[in-house]
Amino acid sequence: MKAHIALKEIEDWVKNQLIHETTGHDWYHIERVTNLSKELLKSENADTFTVIAASLLHDIPDEKLEDDVETSMKNIKDFLLSLDIEETVIDKILTIISTISFKGGHGDKLTSMEACIVQDADRLDAIGAIGIARTFQYGGAKGQAMYDPEVEVRNDMSAKEYRKGNSTSINHFYEKLLLLKNKLNTERAKEIAQEREDFMKLFLDHFFKEWNGEF
Repeated sequence: MKAHIALKEIEDWVKNQLIHETTGHDWYHIERVTNLSKELLKSENADTFTVIAASLLHDIPDEKLEDDVETSMKNIKDFLLSLDIEETVIDKILTIISTISFKGGHGDKLTSMEACIVQDADRLDAIGAIGIARTFQYGGAKGQAMYDPEVEVRNDMSAKEYRKGNSTSINHFYEKLLLLKNKLNTERAKEIAQEREDFMKLFLDHFFKEWNGEF
């Protein structure tokens, strides 16, 4: 199957599964990440098909959305095999998907430029105005408080504590979002991230002024 046809099949498959997702990991997040990956590809030497396919598929087996990650990964592999994609390419796509997660700062070591691009694109969509909106959408979906001064920011935590521990949406900025710019892999992503990080800091400044009744 030709690459552009396979990518359209993957896009339709993912869109069908995530179009109604409500935690900020919906189809439109996938679309933005894919477009960001295309932008980063302009500056890096990487395989376009692998990057785009992994960008489209990266949240299908995400443990935030899927309890049975192993089965979800198998489903992806079976689907890609049905599109006559070479197993070596499929294995690379699956490796990217399984290694780009933040995991409380304990993410796996990346092994390819393709993985670096997809990770950067995913992290860019976690910051800035969209990142702010997604943070509160996810926190609300998971029953977290918007902010609670009694809940301290977690500075050192395991991947399990990051995913399951008690936190708030505002704390998430300090536990993850404001750490991401310095963890990006590509120079273009770092350029894009600067404005988005600045916007988040401005938002937090206004948030705490209003929280504390400052006028």
